[in-house]
Amino acid sequence: MTGTRASGRMGIAAVVLLTAGLVAGCSSDGKGAPAWTAEPGTSPASGAATGSAGPSAAGGSATPGASASASAGATAAAWKVFTDPAKTVSFELPQDWIAQSVDPDKGTLPGAVKIEVKDAEGTYLATLQTGLPSTGAASCAASARKPYVVVSSVPVELPHSGGEGTIDPHVVFRVIQGYRYFGSYGITNLVGGADSKACQLQNVVQRLAGKGNYSFSDVRSLKAFAPDEKVAPAKAFDTLDQAAGYVNKGSEFANVQRMLMSLKIKN
Repeated sequence: MTGTRASGRMGIAAVVLLTAGLVAGCSSDGKGAPAWTAEPGTSPASGAATGSAGPSAAGGSATPGASASASAGATAAAWKVFTDPAKTVSFELPQDWIAQSVDPDKGTLPGAVKIEVKDAEGTYLATLQTGLPSTGAASCAASARKPYVVVSSVPVELPHSGGEGTIDPHVVFRVIQGYRYFGSYGITNLVGGADSKACQLQNVVQRLAGKGNYSFSDVRSLKAFAPDEKVAPAKAFDTLDQAAGYVNKGSEFANVQRMLMSLKIKN
């Protein structure tokens, strides 16, 4: 009996310590401690606290260093503004980055624009595409759905339509688990999965009828890649700590996040 009581006391103490650590993470400034958010109408994953930044674009289980605020990384010193010729969209980007208009995808609405963004060395970073046709949520067998987490989620003011399975737009960095942890950044107002599992995570914002949806991201839809599939331009990490480090410590994500948050779309 003595051993049983001692074991019970140790178990309670462990739960108290874990709970205290997670509650402390709710006030994270984006450096180190977790700050969790969950999808509207869902419960946080087991062991995850609810962050104070409001509903995120997707729920998920605990990730070291998760951020509900803008990235802590340093951004470029000089910035410029890109505007398409028809002045339907504009956004800021570092002075030495390249924004180039290309032909819109087939099936997009009249007046759609597509802009590719690359860094100073010509490395692809993101694509802004407007006039996208509406698509349904990705579906797959329950056994094929993969766990995912939200490493960073920051609300942004942009035109959008509401409805079931949507929230207000957020700039996010999310990671889905496969044989590695695959990450992607973008703007979305689509909920990923009610139980922190999904087939795909869409970086798409639903817009008012007749306007077409839009996407500003590295990949429009993130999934758990197979070992023989090309991952880039999505990111791949060996651990969740590496994904958190990319968001909280590096300048690339800090620059991308600022660029995405600066997007303006004419109604």
